[in-house]
Amino acid sequence: MRWTPWVAMLLVLGTALPGSTRAQDDAAWRRAQVAAAERSERIMATAARRKSLLGQYRVMLEAASQAAPEDRAFNVIFSQYLSWFQTYVGDYPDAAISYSIAQPAQAGDAPSPLAPGWTVEPATLALARLVHGRQAVFFNEAHNIPLTRTLTVAMLPALRREGFDYLAVETLYDDDTRLAQRGYPTAASGFYVNEPIYGEMVRSALKLGFKVVAYESDQPGTPDARERAQARNLVERIFRKDPKARVVVNAGYAHIQKHGPYLGGRSMAEYFAAMTGIEPLSIEQTMMIPHPDPPSDHPWYTAVMQAKRPDVPFVFVDAEGKAWSLRDGYDASVFFPPAKMRRERPTWLSLLGLRRPVFVSGRSLCDDTWPCLVEALYADEGDDAVAADRVLFDPPPNPPPLHDRLRSLRGATQTELYLRPGSYRLRVTAGDGTPQVKQTLRVPAR
Repeated sequence: MRWTPWVAMLLVLGTALPGSTRAQDDAAWRRAQVAAAERSERIMATAARRKSLLGQYRVMLEAASQAAPEDRAFNVIFSQYLSWFQTYVGDYPDAAISYSIAQPAQAGDAPSPLAPGWTVEPATLALARLVHGRQAVFFNEAHNIPLTRTLTVAMLPALRREGFDYLAVETLYDDDTRLAQRGYPTAASGFYVNEPIYGEMVRSALKLGFKVVAYESDQPGTPDARERAQARNLVERIFRKDPKARVVVNAGYAHIQKHGPYLGGRSMAEYFAAMTGIEPLSIEQTMMIPHPDPPSDHPWYTAVMQAKRPDVPFVFVDAEGKAWSLRDGYDASVFFPPAKMRRERPTWLSLLGLRRPVFVSGRSLCDDTWPCLVEALYADEGDDAVAADRVLFDPPPNPPPLHDRLRSLRGATQTELYLRPGSYRLRVTAGDGTPQVKQTLRVPAR
């Protein structure tokens, strides 16, 4: 099991003891979190020894269901671990419920963009204009909310036409030396890349002709040391060899903040600018998003959605074309509309029209053996490929338990996969069985 640098970030970012005013209480809470993170890592290592993704997920789900309610530190930490695996199996609504970072108003937030002078523009159009002539553009994401990856994936063709030729991806392991030759990611290519939309980001970039570069730092240390190492990796792996490179960077959360206080040091983007002399265009995608609990939404988000009711990601721009940003250090804040659900799945899985929904029946594919994971694999890729999409069927027993936990698809046994036009094979893992290809599928072009 690799050491996971995001654990340190989770501990730094998440978690003063609620209501605590005493330093010793906060210190004890932090020690409990560290112990919870170590326990979570051990559970995830146990899960990794299972041969199938469904088997791994079931280990994580069982650990979550057995956690004592009073073990607050473990429940806070492990809920994020569980949410990652929920995204892997395509259970996006429950991933957001498991772990969600509230977005309250903060001192220094920009005034509401509903004030005069700002107009709404689809993000794809506004960003295509803003990236013109830039050498580096940084997009961020919330790791367990793949909604925040959808715009980045949809923008890749336009970015390639604009002349960007590298995609630097935080999650990738630098020892996957055959990624470009293979043309698709595997679960061994990186951590978050096992989520299908992240897999689509890497796969799409390769098909478009981007050089895909790993820049994560896996050395233990302070958050500031990690930020500096990530920036140095971008310099050494791209700009030392190709000073005129034009680079798209995908990163988590505030790594892309260009200036301002950051975890007692400087962010990756700030180090990058200092090392290269290149000011990146910084696109913030994690703040203006819907939360499972609406009071956790930023007040400006709530007001904007009530006033505008958009159906695509968008930004606000002024008369000169400058984008509105909630906080200093970013060039634009992207607003993502609340999810629309279709057959218990969010329609943002269409990736702004790149993919279309395709009906699948768990009853016909799974032989009434539950839980059952159905994966769509591209026909021209190997069995080790990250699936184009996945759904987990897990209907409740009859009669259902009185105190049932979250169930994928709310227990439904039919739904839709979201797929690009092309040929696929459907692979099914039912119960504790071995994954098997059950049928082929052709998605026609419109």
